[in-house]
Amino acid sequence: MLIALIAKDKADHLETRKANRDAHLSYIKDTGVVSQAGPLLDETGQMCGSLVVLDVADMTAAQSWTENDPYAKAGLFEDVQLIAWNKVI
Repeated sequence: MLIALIAKDKADHLETRKANRDAHLSYIKDTGVVSQAGPLLDETGQMCGSLVVLDVADMTAAQSWTENDPYAKAGLFEDVQLIAWNKVI
């Protein structure tokens, strides 16, 4: 099941993102369930959120993955959405 994780960072938390980026990227690599991922960008080109497509068994697995992401553990996100997604192209 593909799940789109769309997370928006708290205001003025760019340094939190940068400080936890290596751990986040390691988590992505180590868990092996990320199909696609990348940062959302604000109008100045600065990272301000995340779009991650998870390939997991169900929504419960997606929620668990999200809660254990180093970014989430660091309190980076203001808002997180998990939405079932169907890849067409």
